[in-house]
Amino acid sequence: MLNRAVVEGSALALLALGIFALWFSARRSVRPESDGGYTTSEEIRFEIDRLQSGVYRWLTTTNHRDIGILYIVFGTVAALWGGMDAMMLRTELVTAQADIWTPETYNALFTTHGLTMLIFFVLPVFFGIGNYMLPLLIGADDMAFPRVNAIGFWLLPPALLMVRMGLLVQVGGQILSLFLPQDTIQFFLTVREVSVGWTLYAPLSVQQPNPQIDLLLLGLHLSGIATTVGAINFIVTIVYERTEDVTWANLDIFSWNMLVTSALALFAFPLLGSALVMLLLDRNLGTTFFATEGGGPILWQHLFWFWGHPEVYILFLPAAGLMSTLLPKFVGRKLFGYQFIVYSTMGMGVLSFGVWAHHMFTSAVDPRLKASFMAISIAIAVPSAIKTFNWITTMWDGDIRLSAPFILCAGSIGTFIIGGVTGVFLAVIPIDVLYHGTYYVVGHFHLIVVGIIPFMMIAASYYWYPLITGRWYDTRMAKFQAALLIFGSFVTFMTLLVIGGLGLPRRQATYPVEYQFAQQIATVGAYVIGLSALLWLYNMLVSYWKGDVVQTTDPWDLKATNQFTREWQWFEERMMEKYDLEPSEPESTRRSYAPDMTPIGLLGGVGTVAENVYRNAWMAAAGGIVGTLLMTGGLGTAAYVGVLDPASFSEIAELVGLPATPLIGALLFLVGGAVTWPLLFLAFSDYLPGRLLFETGLVFATLISTGFAIAFYTGQQGLAFIGYLGFVLVAHWAYGLGLTVTFQYLRSRRRNAHEMEA
Repeated sequence: MLNRAVVEGSALALLALGIFALWFSARRSVRPESDGGYTTSEEIRFEIDRLQSGVYRWLTTTNHRDIGILYIVFGTVAALWGGMDAMMLRTELVTAQADIWTPETYNALFTTHGLTMLIFFVLPVFFGIGNYMLPLLIGADDMAFPRVNAIGFWLLPPALLMVRMGLLVQVGGQILSLFLPQDTIQFFLTVREVSVGWTLYAPLSVQQPNPQIDLLLLGLHLSGIATTVGAINFIVTIVYERTEDVTWANLDIFSWNMLVTSALALFAFPLLGSALVMLLLDRNLGTTFFATEGGGPILWQHLFWFWGHPEVYILFLPAAGLMSTLLPKFVGRKLFGYQFIVYSTMGMGVLSFGVWAHHMFTSAVDPRLKASFMAISIAIAVPSAIKTFNWITTMWDGDIRLSAPFILCAGSIGTFIIGGVTGVFLAVIPIDVLYHGTYYVVGHFHLIVVGIIPFMMIAASYYWYPLITGRWYDTRMAKFQAALLIFGSFVTFMTLLVIGGLGLPRRQATYPVEYQFAQQIATVGAYVIGLSALLWLYNMLVSYWKGDVVQTTDPWDLKATNQFTREWQWFEERMMEKYDLEPSEPESTRRSYAPDMTPIGLLGGVGTVAENVYRNAWMAAAGGIVGTLLMTGGLGTAAYVGVLDPASFSEIAELVGLPATPLIGALLFLVGGAVTWPLLFLAFSDYLPGRLLFETGLVFATLISTGFAIAFYTGQQGLAFIGYLGFVLVAHWAYGLGLTVTFQYLRSRRRNAHEMEA
């Protein structure tokens, strides 16, 4: 068996040395030496003074852009550390036996991998992006509380060290054991990395004597304080620091997502902190919060997952905000359905607090309670689907620019769809009971958290790299790295999904030998992901010194599609002042599709729920009546020529408990046609293909005609069947035509009324 402390410590040291050597080499190669290549003592002193002033500056800065970079660097370090855990995990699983690490080491690896990546990698990087970009996007000078912002960041490094202290102590013990007897360094030899799983389930986490668990709990508590402080700062900044022309109606979508994310963190992390203190008290003072004679182990699960599931959305929503921000820039169109993206973000924020118990379907929770959580867990798929449809529709008829950020966006949509759909199955209790302890869950979870979160982080790093550094990265390497990352993710996590579907249990260092080949494939995929991460790091570091200097104020030609957003306006002003560059002007502009039915609400654009309901209700009634009247002509003709049986309408009446007569059924059909379908059309019209309302209406009518054809089919054969389908289709097209013409007329009247008021 290999020694984990020696292997991981050596690998981390080599990685750190490699990064330093790369940075030093790249920096040195672009700085000419004054004496023909030899470094003089004056230059060394100058460099030392420069280094001291730089360290002092970074330790004391309160500038939002500096804090943002510190967050990003910290999160990247944590990602490399947690990623190394993952590589070691996958290395162990190359063979079916535990012949590289011990089972205890394997358990420690997936514990620290999960905690490091979820707590210290994802949110710090998103807070870093938010710190750097959000004030620029809303026109603020800085974050609302700059000093509090700096404190929030500087709480994180000690928190990470406390959580990962076990490895550091072990490495120290290994070194000291070379010089000192074991009796004198007993402490260093007893502290080990925690191996109870990242969920820290009681009673295991209470009963294990490892003192590192206490340090880990304190470190997590400290990180929770840092996150809460940062969340408060984001909320106050967005609410109070916006310039006058940035309203809730035109607030950029990334800021919306950061606002909802911060609100979730504000509610979720204090509860985690309370639960961690209770666990510490159980371990050290003999309280019984999670003991059988007290609250019981299930109480810990309830408290943990009440934080744990919103935490998934705390990680996901900023990534979704980046997707909604970046994707339109590379398809040349504005984001489709802005207001529905905002509503879906809010909806996910609210629903995320109502689904925690779906992680406990296999525990002893009341079955009636489980059923309610199953319903809400399935329902949360709706706002997720709205986002996905919106992204796809944004690409529809777009002028796609095949850059690294777009490749990552497109790949991310694919992995998110697979991860999301497989998650819906896990929301159903009988299926979850089957797959809960298998690699299916690992595959589903990683297709989402890896398939969209790092993808969007890297896409954002490419997109804003010219703005932050004033240089270009290696674009060819970036495309290759993006493709490699997508390929590795699919290979790894789709394989895990398959072997989990076949029933292979997770969280075990050994497994049946028949799964060995599949595990090896997954491990190769994981190594490809690791390689792509190193390529990204290399590109970012080297390009900082050697990348081509940006020579324009509009590096992405965003003016050509009317998407020259605030942060790039700030960049343009900076380039004009600093380098005396002329503002870039596009040779031509491409019209970016924007729905002409932008709701005008009390808040100036998005509108209140009550206002939208009122507006949609009366428009739906008017359009539905006109459409249904037109439709009855086609259906009446079909009944007259004998291809549609009017008796089939009686089933509608029977379905709602009324006398089963065709007349009552037809009346109910008319009511549905005048109310239900028009409302659905208004709700989903932004997501249906078609650039014009007329085309969208035909698509909608065609889709709903399939349901009618199935529901009212009464056994027609041959030409009667063809005639039946033909009349159904024509009647529905007439219905769609009636809807869209009426809506178009009402919109034009409303628009004219607003123009006259203005």
